[in-house]
Amino acid sequence: MTKKEQTAAEIVKAARDKNKISARELIVNVFDDFYELHGDRVMEDDPAMIGGIALFNGQPVTVIATDKGTTPQERIARHFGCPTPAGYRKAQRLMTQAAKFNRPVVVFVNTAGAYAGAEAEEQGQGYMIAQNLMVMSELKTPLITVITGEGGSGGALALAGGDAVWMLEKSIYSVISPEAFASILWKDSSRADEAAETLKISPAELLKRNIIEGIIPESEDHSETCAAVADVLQTEIQRLQKFSVEELLAQRHARFRKF
Repeated sequence: MTKKEQTAAEIVKAARDKNKISARELIVNVFDDFYELHGDRVMEDDPAMIGGIALFNGQPVTVIATDKGTTPQERIARHFGCPTPAGYRKAQRLMTQAAKFNRPVVVFVNTAGAYAGAEAEEQGQGYMIAQNLMVMSELKTPLITVITGEGGSGGALALAGGDAVWMLEKSIYSVISPEAFASILWKDSSRADEAAETLKISPAELLKRNIIEGIIPESEDHSETCAAVADVLQTEIQRLQKFSVEELLAQRHARFRKF
């Protein structure tokens, strides 16, 4: 029996599910000896963005992830995985450090978008997202992004400007949420399910349009999902490390120009 294809609305619901695999689970089960690094060296340490150094099959890598938390208290403390400017500065610092030491960068994204508070705008939210995009475009080391849940707006794009973008099969990637799209276009947020179909935000639709490189199978058994993610990372890191820096950057630029 073939697996029933999910609607866009069902995928949106699954991407936001409270039992979705967490950033911490992925880091602990895919990598060894993760050592977390803190702070943006300007203002603060954003708890919605975690990152550090780890080993992947014996090779040093830099790992960055948005973290929604798992308990109600953690979710509030991490502002539900929506990074502030400090979070994007932290990510930028870690990516730049990784390039200095020739470490591949792996980024896990699960965020509804950048933090929407007034203080984030006062601290240059849009500027920091733009800075991240610039840094990623010229980063002299392989950069792989895996969207694990919500890939929302510029908050996700700021972490997905690398050589390859993959998605778990129950995840979404979009410039705007279905609810916001429906509110703006139709003045009716209750049409969010219809908006999800219109936006083409599912992994299958994005793969069809060559926006992503592939879809990673997702299981209720999170250990199986972690194993599938590890397989993709191993293949991608080996593939990308075969290229010179000049070739890597040329291919990265070409990837985004085709959009």
